[in-house]
Amino acid sequence: MSDPDRPEIGASVDAGGMKTNYLEAGSGPAVVLIHGSGPGVTAYANWRLVLPALAPRFRVIAPDMAGFGFSERPEKADYGVDLWSEQVAGLLDALGIERASVVGNSFGGAIALRLAARHPDKVAKLVLMGSMGIDFPITEGLERVWGYEPSFENMRGVLDVFAYDRALVPDELAEVRYRASTQPGFQESYSAMFPAPRQRWVDAMRTPDDDIRALPNQTLIVHGREDQVIPVDNSLRLMQLVENADLHVFSHCGHWVQIERSADFNRLVGDFLADDDG
Repeated sequence: MSDPDRPEIGASVDAGGMKTNYLEAGSGPAVVLIHGSGPGVTAYANWRLVLPALAPRFRVIAPDMAGFGFSERPEKADYGVDLWSEQVAGLLDALGIERASVVGNSFGGAIALRLAARHPDKVAKLVLMGSMGIDFPITEGLERVWGYEPSFENMRGVLDVFAYDRALVPDELAEVRYRASTQPGFQESYSAMFPAPRQRWVDAMRTPDDDIRALPNQTLIVHGREDQVIPVDNSLRLMQLVENADLHVFSHCGHWVQIERSADFNRLVGDFLADDDG
């Protein structure tokens, strides 16, 4: 059971050899939510508005990926999309889930793509939101996110990059995320993941185009039109690569579609996942 005073800490399970903190809600078809790679991120921070919205129809599971949040930070881990996708595969096995739909946010979208390519039997539908996983020149916004050094001012600047409307990222949120980023071990593992030059980490997160073309999954691609972190062209390209893909672009919206347009996002994703015909 999660502690109501620490909602970001849920249950813990060995997932592919990595002690993994995860949140769970609801019952029904399984849906896994994979968070992005911002400083101080946790599954709870990314998905706190999505979990309760999807829980009436689905068994929703939101893990902290290795090196993030309250999951294990293996000292000599080879952090990368293969490690993280195998962690998700291991989480499904550990929880006795044969097949799940996967929702990936940004870096989480790259993990979802690799998981679907490597373990097609485990993945039902895909939702890719502001997704990485293909070739693109790193943006100034992503450089700022991955190059974060702990301070309130730097966190304030990172959050300004994420959201279209500054009112959605008040100083109180910046303070919470800044404090999260300075918990023991958090920044050490974070700065070790994406050292400069950072284009190589964008490239390392990609799944080959031919593997993406081969995906049979019903796929919903979602992007904020004003996203400064991941270019909307990524989603246009993914729509061209994935045979069974639909694309929805939200106006007046940055990188945090699930927060900036939460009601619309939850309705769109919930209906897509519940529709037997995709």
